[in-house]
Amino acid sequence: MAVWALGINHKTAPLDLRGRFAFAIEQVAPTLNALRSALPNHPEAALISTCNRTEIYCACEQPQLQHTLDWLAQSGGVDPEHLRPHAYTLQDGSAAQHVFRVACGLDSMVLGETQILGQMKNAIRAAEEAGALGNTLSQLFQRTFAVAKEVRSSTEIGAHSISMAAAAVRLAGQLFEDLSNVKVLFVGAGEMIDLCATHFAAKNPKSIAIANRTLANGEELASRFGAEVMHLSDMPERLHEFDAVISCTASTLPLIGLGAVERALKKRRRRPMFMVDLAVPRDIEIEVKDLEDVYLYTVDDLAGVVQDAQANRQAAVAQAEAIVDAGVQSFLHWVEQRSTVPLIQQLNAQADEWRALEIARARKLLAKGQDVESVLEALSRGLTQKMLHGTLAELRGGDAAARERASHAVHHFFLRKER
Repeated sequence: MAVWALGINHKTAPLDLRGRFAFAIEQVAPTLNALRSALPNHPEAALISTCNRTEIYCACEQPQLQHTLDWLAQSGGVDPEHLRPHAYTLQDGSAAQHVFRVACGLDSMVLGETQILGQMKNAIRAAEEAGALGNTLSQLFQRTFAVAKEVRSSTEIGAHSISMAAAAVRLAGQLFEDLSNVKVLFVGAGEMIDLCATHFAAKNPKSIAIANRTLANGEELASRFGAEVMHLSDMPERLHEFDAVISCTASTLPLIGLGAVERALKKRRRRPMFMVDLAVPRDIEIEVKDLEDVYLYTVDDLAGVVQDAQANRQAAVAQAEAIVDAGVQSFLHWVEQRSTVPLIQQLNAQADEWRALEIARARKLLAKGQDVESVLEALSRGLTQKMLHGTLAELRGGDAAARERASHAVHHFFLRKER
């Protein structure tokens, strides 16, 4: 059984290209169904898509990396040759090592961050509900989550971690002298906005507002921070009221355009605006970055900030990598064992057939009145003759090379002395 992975992430692909291959969690099932229908032999498949990565994991008798790349390129509306330089492909042990490292936060922009593990679990649950997982990928991801749990519990990989949310607060603090005088608008109500709102609320800003497409979701988040809630459609006309805007939604198109920000700046009399776009694809049009009084940061721009805490965790990284390597070897051993399962099943079936034949013969002899001792002798002799027939035939016939191979097999399987 072959296992392979194909992906792009924050290290290999620019933000706008990643945006073409961003899939919301509700898109996972139909996307996997389309992928499996397009690939030969309908392989097992899983899809992980976050702001920093999109990765496909598959398992089948033969690897189909080129077919997988072609399909992904087509789904994003790009030429495969344009996608290829930004994509990475991994097989078997390398694929297992990669997914283990991703789950542990070793491959994240924020080393040791924990959010990716929850995102992966949601993605695998969606793949399972779609019927896209088989024995091999189910086993791979069970082991993935077990390795991640061991790394979290036995190392300090997450210690001193600077999250995207904390990085956003740090950058805002560099722009504004006192965050307690800042009015903050959060666009969206998902997990990342929840994290950002928590970090900003700790700085006691002047006011907090939540803009969301669904008011009920926005109100649930706002109630925790004493925040105001507005409908997303009201945001453009009120944008000028806010000094800091942090956006992270699942929209496929930008929600905050250049024109809206220009009008807001005019009403603000050129007072600066701090903006963070954590969405992939973008929530804020890229041209906004060129405006003189706007300080716009994307997930990629925050990379330098979150790298500052990396050095303190190198010892923990070494421990985590050792756990990952042990997990990879264990998984590969399981895959190798799986290749012998059909042969084991055939061997058991053949033995059961011989046993059933000899028991039926013994019952007939007993019914005719033969004594139990002679019937048992006949049963045991019949079984041993059936089991040894093929071996004896190999030893007596064939050429010298065949007899030599048979002789070695006999010594290995039948004539070993118990230690």
